[in-house]
Amino acid sequence: MGKFDGLLICSDLDGTLLRNDKSVSEENLNAIEHFEREGGLFTFITGRMPFFVEDIYNTVRPNAPIGCINGGGIYDYRKQKYLWTRELARDALALVEYADRSIPGLGIQVNTFDKIYFSRENEAMVYFREATGMPNLVAHYWDVHEPIAKIVFGDTREDAILELQALLNNHPLAYRFDFIRSEKMLYEILPKGVSKGSVLLKMAELLGIDPRCTIGIGDYNNDIELLRVAGLGVAVANARPEVKAIADHVTVSNESHAIARIIMNLENGDFPL
Repeated sequence: MGKFDGLLICSDLDGTLLRNDKSVSEENLNAIEHFEREGGLFTFITGRMPFFVEDIYNTVRPNAPIGCINGGGIYDYRKQKYLWTRELARDALALVEYADRSIPGLGIQVNTFDKIYFSRENEAMVYFREATGMPNLVAHYWDVHEPIAKIVFGDTREDAILELQALLNNHPLAYRFDFIRSEKMLYEILPKGVSKGSVLLKMAELLGIDPRCTIGIGDYNNDIELLRVAGLGVAVANARPEVKAIADHVTVSNESHAIARIIMNLENGDFPL
């Protein structure tokens, strides 16, 4: 029996587990290894697809499946397959077309469960590809016939993102989908009820973990539901104010080995789990 038996930690990546240079500190890696050795389950939940976080997976070596696509899937790297997915209804493409017509210059990408198609190019989409190393697969959104996981809009203009948010929320089909701002330049359409929080609960169910014994850690708006539904929700010090506001605890920043600090707090009995 290990001291962390029955505990599941689910961490966001960017701005949380990852430092600003996208690396994982030795302090965090050592703490995660210790947590797992003592019976704990550690993984991450990301907005990205599993095929595009392989380097991070191989560095961190989580001992549980990962959550991906902002809650749209659970992927088992050891078995190289999805354990669970939620598909976006194709009606969402009507909203995409409406936004495309209404906001000139808006970047658009369609995410399937193993590819990203770039439907409208702009500065935000170029930046996204450079930051992630994605290939530039081009296809109009109506021409993507594979199951769709999510739609991502991108724009460097804050006013365009805010206009998009209002436009989508006021669309007659808005009630059928969820929307999330996943980064400063990105806004997404997700299946209704899909979030990092919903995938944490599904993961806990698959792993036989009591949801009260889960720890969710994050920094941005798309982490809010993760922190809200976890048994313990922890925001890093660099988190947005609205994330800190719903957190049970605020820890050190992503630059100060936040995961290691949280595991140390768990070991010391500082958290009521």
